[in-house]
Amino acid sequence: MAKRTPTGGGDLGFEAELFQAADKLRSNMEPSDYKHIVLGLIFLKHISDGFMAKRAELEADYPEEVEDEDAYRQDNVFWVPKAARWPALKANAKQSNIGKRIDDAMLEIEKVNPSLKGVLPKDYARPALDPTNLGELIDLISGIGFKTDDGSSRDVLGRVYEYFLAEFAGAEGKRGGEFYTPRSVVRTMVEMLEPYEGRVYDPCCGSGGMFVQSEKFVENHGGRLGDIAIYGQESNHTTWRLCMMNLAVRGIDADIKWNTEGSFHRDEHPDLRAHTILANPPFNVSDWGGKRLREDQRWQYGTPPAGNANFAWLQHILHHLSPTGTAGVVLANGSMSSTQSGEGQIRQAMVEGDVVDCLIAMPGQLFYSTQIPVCLWFLAKDKANGLAGDTRLRDRRGEILFIDARKLGHMVDRTRREFSDEDIARIADTYHAWREGRGYEDTPGFAYSANHEEVAQHGYVLTPGRYVGAEQTVDDDMPFTERVASLTAKLDEQFSESDKLANVIRKSISSLIIKEEG
Repeated sequence: MAKRTPTGGGDLGFEAELFQAADKLRSNMEPSDYKHIVLGLIFLKHISDGFMAKRAELEADYPEEVEDEDAYRQDNVFWVPKAARWPALKANAKQSNIGKRIDDAMLEIEKVNPSLKGVLPKDYARPALDPTNLGELIDLISGIGFKTDDGSSRDVLGRVYEYFLAEFAGAEGKRGGEFYTPRSVVRTMVEMLEPYEGRVYDPCCGSGGMFVQSEKFVENHGGRLGDIAIYGQESNHTTWRLCMMNLAVRGIDADIKWNTEGSFHRDEHPDLRAHTILANPPFNVSDWGGKRLREDQRWQYGTPPAGNANFAWLQHILHHLSPTGTAGVVLANGSMSSTQSGEGQIRQAMVEGDVVDCLIAMPGQLFYSTQIPVCLWFLAKDKANGLAGDTRLRDRRGEILFIDARKLGHMVDRTRREFSDEDIARIADTYHAWREGRGYEDTPGFAYSANHEEVAQHGYVLTPGRYVGAEQTVDDDMPFTERVASLTAKLDEQFSESDKLANVIRKSISSLIIKEEG
């Protein structure tokens, strides 16, 4: 594959072509297995490229340090042993033992880079993986050596990795949603919360998409990689590995923990108080072990039902917010209105505790894992000063912003919807105008700022459609009597046309009957 130069932001333009080519080599392997094969190789190509670039710098300026592992690590470059370097693997791509060579390379890399221990896939020598196809896949990925303006391939490889994650999530359907949150949803949350700096946390981080978009936001607004400190936890080991590779491809340093018990039962960051929390927890989990946590200190607004973890997630997140922190959480729509098993009382307590900042109703078909629409909850500990204690913001105590975004977005294929940049900007700009108190106005059918008294009148149901009202229609200033007369005349005209068409059809049928009988 010829090397190409990316043109800037957004998609690179060749990801679909690259993915289709890789997918053709999948043969009869399941997407859930094949994604680790492909993503592992992309990661290996990334760290080898980074190593070789650093090695070239040292050879030119400090040749005596070329074999000094610390010279690489001090610049956050992984040390790659000679046999694990991409040129060595590419040279042996047509050998029948290429699978074992890759497995050995992954093992050697983990040995000398403790932060990657247990992260890399090491099942390339499996019988089900055809060595010829594997060699062709290596040749295909060898073409990803594209240079950005700063001479680095990191951003390009990172974007390819992200694109492949999305495509594999789509191929896996419901299971894909366990490790991947659609970019439309993540970008909306990040643009609203604006994590310029401080601690960012995700208690169920999947493949790390929330963190990647947060770092992108910082860099796009003049910040630097590392201005935010990232913390996360994941209970699925396979997904945790995807996350670690995803962040490493981007050069993002993070403290991501893994255990099978999960954030509720074995919180790996018990003392963390984050400035920003972004989360897409699994929806409506009924077997989360709530009965063992009845007296937990996190349930400040009420004990969540043992049969649904939605309000356990919300309160776990509130527990980890700093005094001026803000959070965005993706949940099933039922969380906005359910009264089962005390959920209504918890929701009421959260409203009265003034920690609910904004509710957004999202359209359906955004997710690979479910076609049902979801909602976004935004929580804040200090609505007087708001985001990260910014005193320029308006005091919004006793108020909640409701946004109905169900009509936004466009279909990208038969089953999936995405937000455009304009859609995301409209939502985020509305929220920021409301928080800042500058230029915000209620928009019928889209946005409404309700006080707690109004919310109480609705029984503490937080569905935006109840508050935003109907969308305004264009008034053409025609008086009512004239409008009715005009509509009546048009209806009469259509009835008359209908009668004419009916007569033509009757005559045609009569003519056919006469011909048949004759």
